[in-house]
Amino acid sequence: MIVKLTQALNSSKIIFGKLDYKHLHLSMNKTIITIGIILVIIGVMWPFLIKIPIGKLPGDIVFKKDGFSFYFPITTMIIISIVLSVIVWFFRK
Repeated sequence: MIVKLTQALNSSKIIFGKLDYKHLHLSMNKTIITIGIILVIIGVMWPFLIKIPIGKLPGDIVFKKDGFSFYFPITTMIIISIVLSVIVWFFRK
């Protein structure tokens, strides 16, 4: 068990007991820039995005009674999952 743990530590991004900060720094830069670009795109497209009937699609389950409402957007969740899967697949390719 100790041998496996030592091999796992040696194969990771640890150099002489310290993290490889150069690699970590470059990875963080890419991540922050990507998140910023995504937020800018969403901000520019926001007037158009609020007009899309996401959350009010056929198949979304809504129960309303006196003093109680239950909303389960199953169709919306499936569509969002498919879109996110395609985006992740595209960027990993």
